[in-house]
Amino acid sequence: MSGVLQERHELNREGLLRVCDCSKEAGTFSEFFWETAQMMQYLNGICDVRQKSLDQLKKWNEEWYQAIRPEAYGTSYGNPAYCVERFGIEYGRILSFLYTEMRSGFPYAIEGRLFDLVILNELFLEIFQSFMEEDVNPEKIRKIIFDHMRDYSSDVYEYRIREQLDPSLDFAVRIVMDSDWNNEDSLYQYGEYISENEIRTLKYLNSLPQEKIQAIAKTYVEGFHEGFIVNRIDMSGKRTVNIRYTIGFEPIIKEAIIQFAEIGLEPIIYRWGHGSLTKGLNKVGYISTSPNPQYEYDHRYDQALYFDNRFMKHKLECYRNSYERWKEEAEVLAGPAYMETFGELPFLPENKEANLKLSDRQQELSVEFQARSSEIVNEYIRPDQRSFTIIAYPIPEIGEQFEEIFEEVVKVNTLDQKKYREIQQKLIDALDRAVEVHIKGAGENQTDLYVAMHEMDDPECQTNFENCLADVNIPVGEVFTSPKLTGTNGVLHVGEVYLRDLKFIDLKMTFKDGKISSYTCGNFEEKEANQALVKENILYNRDSLPMGEFAIGTNTTAYAMAKKYDILYQLPILIVEKMGPHFAVGDTCYSHSEDVKVYNPDGKEISAKHNECSREGEYFQCHTDITIPYEELESITAFELGGKEVTIIQDGRFVLPGTETLNEPLTEIRQLSKMKK
Repeated sequence: MSGVLQERHELNREGLLRVCDCSKEAGTFSEFFWETAQMMQYLNGICDVRQKSLDQLKKWNEEWYQAIRPEAYGTSYGNPAYCVERFGIEYGRILSFLYTEMRSGFPYAIEGRLFDLVILNELFLEIFQSFMEEDVNPEKIRKIIFDHMRDYSSDVYEYRIREQLDPSLDFAVRIVMDSDWNNEDSLYQYGEYISENEIRTLKYLNSLPQEKIQAIAKTYVEGFHEGFIVNRIDMSGKRTVNIRYTIGFEPIIKEAIIQFAEIGLEPIIYRWGHGSLTKGLNKVGYISTSPNPQYEYDHRYDQALYFDNRFMKHKLECYRNSYERWKEEAEVLAGPAYMETFGELPFLPENKEANLKLSDRQQELSVEFQARSSEIVNEYIRPDQRSFTIIAYPIPEIGEQFEEIFEEVVKVNTLDQKKYREIQQKLIDALDRAVEVHIKGAGENQTDLYVAMHEMDDPECQTNFENCLADVNIPVGEVFTSPKLTGTNGVLHVGEVYLRDLKFIDLKMTFKDGKISSYTCGNFEEKEANQALVKENILYNRDSLPMGEFAIGTNTTAYAMAKKYDILYQLPILIVEKMGPHFAVGDTCYSHSEDVKVYNPDGKEISAKHNECSREGEYFQCHTDITIPYEELESITAFELGGKEVTIIQDGRFVLPGTETLNEPLTEIRQLSKMKK
């Protein structure tokens, strides 16, 4: 196979030379094909270099990503608006797609993945040849793209699933474990974009004593391990753990790998998907700062060019075949361990008519694919037999006080669990007597929402709310439940919220019997554009979603930190959800694991794990948390059977007896605000 592949590679190189020689024959499109052919030759040259020095890797990285940086993007073929302006709507969209697909080859060239590079070359050459023919038309080019994607999807998806399960694919693991991290240029080995965020993060972590690095890694690893213990899952048969992180955190990740080995787990580390076949709306794998968020936003639906019912069915078949082939590796996977980052400047996307978009039918198919592919994954990697953990730290883009903020986050991530367990139990005791909870916004916040609680068969032994104590979900600080949908009604509103790398302004959702009946935001002037943004990025192209979670965050220490450094809207939802009431749309927190018995520290079993959707086997494969900060909150009131009212929070402060100590950080931050004034 390698000999045949090498022959194809050589033919590709010859073909690219011919493109450069005769690109003028493409007329209007000549400059596009010449530039893209030059780009592919550049990639092939990189792939041919067996021993790549750090100096070479750095030079290539800087040259490659410069072409799509914001300052160059206005006249880049990666910009659909520019391509459409040059070539018209039909050809412009296709060629911008093609250029972007070719750009996905840089990591492959760095990693030496010749097959992936060869099939990119061949797609480009086949399309160029079509433009040399008199009968070329957009439909013919779309068919070439469809056939190419279908023909190679089996190989692409097989490798994608294998790299998520097979520890022998250790490209990134070897980088983490074998590199000299005192040299920041080691970061260029990945092939991902390297910015000041990654470089400064690594420099800062290198300045910390090894004991501190070990302690940070320990919080991360123990959170994952604790998930098996708390949920009473047998870990003895597990052999691997998927580590997901942002480049620049290698000193911590290296130590985490060592600590995971001590509990019998070998690391699996893979990059996020770059090509249209493998990338999703969420980046899953190891990642870095985006060279240009608008570029990624413009191409988020590039599959629209070829995604139809035939392709969806074929993709599902590829998934099942691949998981069946690697089922032994899937069975021993213990789950994912996320180390997320935050601090990027909020990205407000520009909505472009030139971008590829999913049709209504394609949206339906994408929803169907999400559901059916998740069923396949859950069949081979059972939710009730795996754990996870998630923790987050800032990156330098958060501001000049990055190092100080990092230290504060370390403290937030290691707060006293015993203290919070006792306080949160007071909240649970009050909430368990409620039939509904009323959440009312303050000032300009228009939230006015009634959330219905499930009835318990045996309140002496059961509870509706889980006492969340920073095992898998770090930091500590929330009590949460799966609300009853029937009877959950009203408006959820938040002035600003940062979800999945996008900043939403005036996000508003109306619920009727627990399901979203209307939604909008204030990002754009046009109502339709606002609704489309919410539908695409929160509802995942569905017309509605149920409320999967209602929670009250108790981590006022994190909130005080956010106010002190003015970073409230740069924090990740992982921390923000602990800083006020929050509501998840989509599946419950117990999705596909409802039959696993879960107990609070007081011994009571959590009974509110299902809702009316999950009981009917209806799942949505998404769970997006939306938090109302304390400062936008007038009150949270629990209503007991018979009408008795128990106030939990009033004017943004905890007033339930036994919870008042949570107000201490809030008092400190208010005093600090007065001093500043």
